[in-house]
Amino acid sequence: MGKGPGLYTDIGKKARDLLYKDYQADHKFTLTTYTSNGVVNLWFWAITSTGTKKGELLLADISTELKNKNITTNVKVDTNSKATRAMLFATVTVDEPAPGLKTIFSFIAPDQRSGKVELQYQHEYAGISTSIGLTANPLVNFSGVVGNNSVTVGTDLSFDTASSNFTKLNAGLNFTHSDLIASLTLNDKGDTLNASYYHIVSPLTNTAVGAELSHSFSSNENTLTIGTQHALDPLTTVKARLNNYGRASALIQHEWRPKSLITISGEVDTGAIEKTAKVGLALALKP
Repeated sequence: MGKGPGLYTDIGKKARDLLYKDYQADHKFTLTTYTSNGVVNLWFWAITSTGTKKGELLLADISTELKNKNITTNVKVDTNSKATRAMLFATVTVDEPAPGLKTIFSFIAPDQRSGKVELQYQHEYAGISTSIGLTANPLVNFSGVVGNNSVTVGTDLSFDTASSNFTKLNAGLNFTHSDLIASLTLNDKGDTLNASYYHIVSPLTNTAVGAELSHSFSSNENTLTIGTQHALDPLTTVKARLNNYGRASALIQHEWRPKSLITISGEVDTGAIEKTAKVGLALALKP
């Protein structure tokens, strides 16, 4: 982990990435082209095209990233939405206009109510993120953590000024040791309790195990997911997970050339083997 407690989104992130990142049941292709050293070492640009096949439906988007010094502009045209026309997502990020500060402006076209300004501040003992919508009755978000590299406690809130109600009330606790991370979060306005655990077994082979237990107070249901990862060699990683409902998943990811990855993943319901297993394929190409 980096210096300081990070942001609220970092609580439990290692376990979430191990258990859920890169698993998919679709076919996805991503192509990225970019400058190697920038133009006159001042500008950096990258263009990413993505195509995803979901059953009989083919979805696509294209995004452009342009960076000049500490200002990064991202523009994405997305046809994945359920809207009848494509959506345009734009984000402008100013990194460190002051030490530890980051400013983010974003909007979605043609949604005129989507404009938002976000400020992030990271300190040795605190991390704060706050945003406000650019509307007459905006949605205000605030998340903050205090602590150090070992113990972090924080909260994540959203307040709708139109209805004068809190739409989100979350709290979290994170404990980090040299080779393990344990997290506890209370979400959905106190209705869901999540506990997660991430443990590095062998740094040399990137071997780790993780688990997440989620309890819903309203339905009195528990969901337990356990998983592991292991590097077969410096370029190939395998992962596997299983939950208490009998759903087992596995994937293998290979970096067949620098920054280019191929990932094959699958999922099967062990309680209904006769059903067709889900198989996903993702190819990310960066020439």
